[in-house]
Amino acid sequence: MNRVVVVALVAVAQLAFVGAAVAPQLSSRLTGEDYRMEVRPLDPIDPFRGAYVTLDYPGLQAPGGSQPPSRDDGQRGAVYVPLVERDGTWVAAGWRRTRPAEAPYLACDDTDRAIHCGIESYFVPQDRAAELERRLAERGGVATVRIDDRGHATVIDVR
Repeated sequence: MNRVVVVALVAVAQLAFVGAAVAPQLSSRLTGEDYRMEVRPLDPIDPFRGAYVTLDYPGLQAPGGSQPPSRDDGQRGAVYVPLVERDGTWVAAGWRRTRPAEAPYLACDDTDRAIHCGIESYFVPQDRAAELERRLAERGGVATVRIDDRGHATVIDVR
């Protein structure tokens, strides 16, 4: 095979991999609807990743103190979190292994024991990260999360 053709095929394959990796984030940003969720900070700055605030969502905790599905059913993988509006913010209505028929919901993953929904980190300029983390620790806050019709989510803003 011609060397130019091989290089072109490798370049196209790499672009496809990058596209697949960012597709959920792009989909939620471009086609999603905005939902407000209560947030609290977990960890402000990682010198290797840059300035960001790791967010915790009290409203996404399992209702009634129940355990995440992986602790109940012994499985790992896809977890769906249906959302309901309560007092102006959106909260979890439960956890399930099957995709809900009705939106909104978050498509999450519990492969590594913690549930990840793609909205745990919010990147901000270095000079703003510590201040944002301090304010969230004092008063809490509200995140605007954009969710598409397949449950992919992106944090748009934190106030």
